[in-house]
Amino acid sequence: GRDALAAVGSAYTLMTFLTSIFLGLSLGSGALFSIYKGRGDEKTLKSSVFHAFVLILAAFAAAVKIDTFAYLPVQDFGNAFSTFVAQNYGAGNKDRIRLGTKQAFKMSILFSLVISALVFIFAAPLMGIFVDYSAQDVIAAGVRYLRIEGSFYCGIGCLFLLYGYYRAVNHAEMSVVLTVISLGLRVALAYLFSGFIGVTGIWISIPIGWVLADIVGILYMSVEQKRLDTPVILILI
Repeated sequence: GRDALAAVGSAYTLMTFLTSIFLGLSLGSGALFSIYKGRGDEKTLKSSVFHAFVLILAAFAAAVKIDTFAYLPVQDFGNAFSTFVAQNYGAGNKDRIRLGTKQAFKMSILFSLVISALVFIFAAPLMGIFVDYSAQDVIAAGVRYLRIEGSFYCGIGCLFLLYGYYRAVNHAEMSVVLTVISLGLRVALAYLFSGFIGVTGIWISIPIGWVLADIVGILYMSVEQKRLDTPVILILI
């Protein structure tokens, strides 16, 4: 029913917040491991693994109480990309970073476009999995949401790659900045737009937040890529 669906939607934010903390700890450690592995520094690598286990262990007890949360495939692209960049960053292999970055963005955008098309076409049947078809007003609202937000999965796909890139090159603070931009602008724009176009304005604010964070991330990446002698224009071709 609609009450149960609303409850799940409310719990989603808390679940995402908690699991993101634990996932962030693990992924941040993984990027550091890859850097030391790429440098061939086995002693520091072993020390880092030990400290990471100690850090993540004050979190495991709470994590097992939270239901398993399935992350979108585009986030997995970002995770794999982070490991790839970190190892080559540690090894000083700039050419592989350039080529891998170009290919990763192409793959993520292409996959996201395919998923967006499928969600747009099958929005109503997907809603029918969770809501009885007799609740047509609920299904209609969900379909509008899926077709607005789901049409821009390439935005979140690129954002996950940017998160992975900055973790890998020891600029994890940029991942935080991009998250603040994405979520912060989403809240501000949702408040602004909802006053004019209602709840649809809240949904529109989500992809806008993604895209604006992508722009900032890519602009900053251009500075990093110049430092690595890797033109960012290659990423976008």
